[in-house]
Amino acid sequence: MTGPTFPHLFSPLGIGPVTIANRIVSSGHDTVMVDAGRVTDQLVAYHEARAKGGVGLIVVQVSGVHESARYTSHVLMAVDDSCIEGYQRLAAGVKPHGTALFGQLFHPGREVMESTDGSMPVALAPSAVPNERFRVMPRALSTAEIGEIVAGYAAAARRLVAGGLDGVEVVASHGYLPSQFLNPHVNRRQDGYGGSDERRRRFLVEVLEAVRDAIGAEHALGVRISLDERDPAGLPAEDASAAVLTLDRRGLCDYVSVTTGTSATLAGSDHIAPEMSLPNGYVASAAARLKEAIGLPVMVAGRINQPQEAERILAAGEADACVMTRALICDPELPARAAAGRTEDIRACIACNQACIGHFHAGFPISCIQHPETGRELRFGERRPARVSRRVLVIGGGPAGMKAAAVAAERGHEVHLVEASGRVGGQVLLAQRLPGRDEFGGAADNLLRELERAGAKVSLRSPMSADDVLDSGADAVVVATGALPYRPAIEVMGAPSVVDAWEAITEPAAVPGGHLVVADWRGDWVGIGVARLLAAGAGLGARRKVTLATIGYGAGEGLQQYVRDQLLGALWRERIDVLPLVRLYGADEDTVYLQHVLTDEPVLVEGVAGLVLACGHEPRNELATTLEAHGTPFVAVGDCLAPRSVEEAVLEGLVAASRL
Repeated sequence: MTGPTFPHLFSPLGIGPVTIANRIVSSGHDTVMVDAGRVTDQLVAYHEARAKGGVGLIVVQVSGVHESARYTSHVLMAVDDSCIEGYQRLAAGVKPHGTALFGQLFHPGREVMESTDGSMPVALAPSAVPNERFRVMPRALSTAEIGEIVAGYAAAARRLVAGGLDGVEVVASHGYLPSQFLNPHVNRRQDGYGGSDERRRRFLVEVLEAVRDAIGAEHALGVRISLDERDPAGLPAEDASAAVLTLDRRGLCDYVSVTTGTSATLAGSDHIAPEMSLPNGYVASAAARLKEAIGLPVMVAGRINQPQEAERILAAGEADACVMTRALICDPELPARAAAGRTEDIRACIACNQACIGHFHAGFPISCIQHPETGRELRFGERRPARVSRRVLVIGGGPAGMKAAAVAAERGHEVHLVEASGRVGGQVLLAQRLPGRDEFGGAADNLLRELERAGAKVSLRSPMSADDVLDSGADAVVVATGALPYRPAIEVMGAPSVVDAWEAITEPAAVPGGHLVVADWRGDWVGIGVARLLAAGAGLGARRKVTLATIGYGAGEGLQQYVRDQLLGALWRERIDVLPLVRLYGADEDTVYLQHVLTDEPVLVEGVAGLVLACGHEPRNELATTLEAHGTPFVAVGDCLAPRSVEEAVLEGLVAASRL
């Protein structure tokens, strides 16, 4: 497979004894597609879809090397030979497509998230130094336990290659156990494994020596490391680089996979899956500095979501391969499309983190809000042609309607999507107008391209009544009419300025200057985004004082942690006051009346110029109700069924169209 547009990206790369066909890498990432520590059919189908799409290298998610490595209830474990059969099935699904397959060897040390039964497990670390994010106090490892864990790395590596994997990668990134040994802030030992730079590196050196002995020279061996943990108490960047130089001089590994951040802190962990406010390819400069100092191939991660960005990094000599994991979650066919020059067909990741890392943190199999087929390959992995072509009318051009129309047309139906406004995209078009959310608009662009590619007919400025539907002659009707802002019943005295979030976004100049209160019921990006938009002076050209009053324990409570962290940081920097645990009660011309949700005590915000409602949505279901009364068959999808998020809308569009 060659790509003249991307000559560097589609050139082969030698990694020790393994040659990968191109420079696109799917790095190790937890999928929650594991059963009792074993590979499942779902996991095989997930990775096989990316292999079919042409990715050069897949690095399978972490495999625990010791019983104390169970950092979640759904981690792969390689502590006995029963795991081998699962890796063999995985290799059989991936390798026939020309994709190389590595596996990660892992011990979290003190970075333990949960146990299998809800009780707090005993966490192990070089020293009894707690972490900040999970508030875990570990127990210091004994010398005997260190030897046992080193042997566990070797035994696990032997099992992975016995399962048909081409190589293994030792995870020394993100503040996990090898990084903890390297870190002088965490490793306070004064024995053979601490007290000096050389002794702190001893654990990692012994692990790599043991793994190399176990797998031989015919399999690749790499290490993943954070060059900057983005944490005042994290592994210093110079120590991480020095450790890699030591490994290179000793000939202990075949490549280095460079990332950034740490699991140990909130701010550091945000870089595990950086959200859209961080720039594309932002780790490449650190990778370039390391690449100049060593003779090993260097892979780099960090918001590389398009082949153009990857090509630029490779052409500049900043890295030898690019990790594009979430880009491949969003579009498994990205490599093949890029190689064929079909860049306009690539469904670009928007780094929303909602269904990928967000699902993982919630304990559900990962997916993608734009591509719900991800994680559901066993059900939706192949687009099955319709047995009979039907005339399908889709009413509403938001994400639910767009996905339904695109999938129905792909399956061979004659599809007509009608949208009342002048653009398709629905609420995505509002989301992209908020600070730091402009990339979210890519979801609408990507769905529109799917519509065009599938051949669905789209009519704008075409509102539909029930009579219009009956007169259309459609064989099947999908109603996706969306939602409208919900206005709660509150006590209003006088004539206060009260607008909803949609009005504030589309016409910020209509919102008065002065102190504003944003009442946030959902705890998502809307309340925070509107508060930031107005505080920045949108529509006035001058900053406003804004108070964000949220019903939850804190702002952004419903968002994935990494997204929430970035937004909370922005609220702090922009000096936006946050009132937690309050519900909206009423307003007059200069006061907003709130009520504490736990005590019912009144909370007054005085000197207020206006109130902005970010109180969720109500379904726009008049058409559906009328059709139901007429006995006209239809299926409702998205917010008109029940207001939720883009994820549910796109998924329901997929499900509905797959059943037609």
